[in-house]
Amino acid sequence: MVNFVPGVDVSKLHKSKQTILGLYVTAAQAYEMWKGARDKVKVIDVRTPEEFAFVGHPESAWNIPFAFVSYQKRAGTFSYAPQLNTAFVAQVKEIAQPADILLVTCRSGGRGAMAVNLLVAAGFTKAYNIVDGIEGDTVDDPDSVFHGKRMKNGWKNSAPWVYSIDPEKIIIEEGASRQMSAGFPDRL
Repeated sequence: MVNFVPGVDVSKLHKSKQTILGLYVTAAQAYEMWKGARDKVKVIDVRTPEEFAFVGHPESAWNIPFAFVSYQKRAGTFSYAPQLNTAFVAQVKEIAQPADILLVTCRSGGRGAMAVNLLVAAGFTKAYNIVDGIEGDTVDDPDSVFHGKRMKNGWKNSAPWVYSIDPEKIIIEEGASRQMSAGFPDRL
């Protein structure tokens, strides 16, 4: 049984991290929730596959991107932009039921909140936003060499994480990866 985890002080929570459900945990609290009920709690990492692979992630996490990044170079100008993963909710439903406990994370809480709101609209009732995400909040100390860096809290500063990838826990629409790599050489 999962015990209720005291929430986050919403009055101090940036609006971009707030959700319709109002269920919030810190990364440290999320790790304790998962440890206490590994078979009942799922960690959903909504970052891009690149972030998941190269920044690191909770070993227990499923990578189901909320959005993909498209890269383009036209007329000498390079641009990139997020493109919503239109299959996101369906992909979450492949591994979870609407009554399951989901701990949703991203880099720092913003995309996690948007993902939770999409899941709520699809009938999920126990989706928590991990408000400090994987990398955490920025250090606000002009005298610190870490000023402006995401090293204050977050999963990477609070709980174990890995770089290794379990291919069974990466849920990406096959067509999405082919579309994103179109025009790129087979070897980089």
